[in-house]
Amino acid sequence: MRTVLVVLFDDVQSLDVTGPLEVFVGAEKLAPGTYRIRTASLDGGPVRTSSGLTVVPDSTLADAPAPHTLLVPGGPGARGPDPRLTDWLREHGPRAERLVSVCTGAIVLAQAGLLDGRRATTHWAYSAELAREHPAVTVEPDPIYVRDGPVSTSAGVTSGIDLALALVEEDLGRDAALTIARHLVVFLRRPGNQAQFSAQLAAQTACREPLREVQQWITEHPDDDLGVDSLAARARLSPRHFARAFRAETGMTPGRYVDRVRLEHARRLLEDTADGIEEISRASGYGTPEAMRRAFLKSLGTAPAEYRRRFRPATPAH
Repeated sequence: MRTVLVVLFDDVQSLDVTGPLEVFVGAEKLAPGTYRIRTASLDGGPVRTSSGLTVVPDSTLADAPAPHTLLVPGGPGARGPDPRLTDWLREHGPRAERLVSVCTGAIVLAQAGLLDGRRATTHWAYSAELAREHPAVTVEPDPIYVRDGPVSTSAGVTSGIDLALALVEEDLGRDAALTIARHLVVFLRRPGNQAQFSAQLAAQTACREPLREVQQWITEHPDDDLGVDSLAARARLSPRHFARAFRAETGMTPGRYVDRVRLEHARRLLEDTADGIEEISRASGYGTPEAMRRAFLKSLGTAPAEYRRRFRPATPAH
């Protein structure tokens, strides 16, 4: 039996706690005797989450059983944790078989020195802060979760569910994790290195209307000629002026933005349609299946066919 211990504190994000808990509880119901799930706070008293929900822990941290999997959720309270909590984690974290954080829980682990020399991620809004305050940590801002040896960190909120499903799959196999995912009506499973958000959210919206129109055109026409010369003509700017202005106003080069839009479009077609790989590669602007395959391997670490197998909702049995 693996003990899963979830650390609680005031101003914790409730979904960071309950999302992974539902996965592990589902696994225990599916395979009784697999997991023992416990929650604990410093003094054992109720904690108030950032949404106002009050959660009553099972015990104090001092009285909690030694964990196999120690999970630290995020939330506003994680950005200025009680020093007693970081002291406890510094002592007990290395003893766990698996150390897991959700969202800004990574900041707590970093303050306890448990991420030094490791790769980690957190919610995109706090990646820069984590990297700045903890230079010994290699922060990867894009993936929804990162696993580095016994330490796993996730981007936050629903990505905590993705990471918990990955851990259950490791323990009990794909079929068990898929059963739990179906009960929770979530996908099994988003690849860990899937981007945290879409191309449109990753980039800033341009201030000037011609550049905004170009952004919209790219999104609606991923299979068109999206070279700098063509896009610059659409914005009625010289190629050099366009490239400089686009980067200044969106935070990325035109080529990078086009790459993200095309990848996102191809992912959506793989998830939502039965179109063939060749057809999707053309519709997404890659031209050939091999070009699309290279783009997927570079960005997601998986081929389009495997991505579809993992991420497309299963057809319900009748």
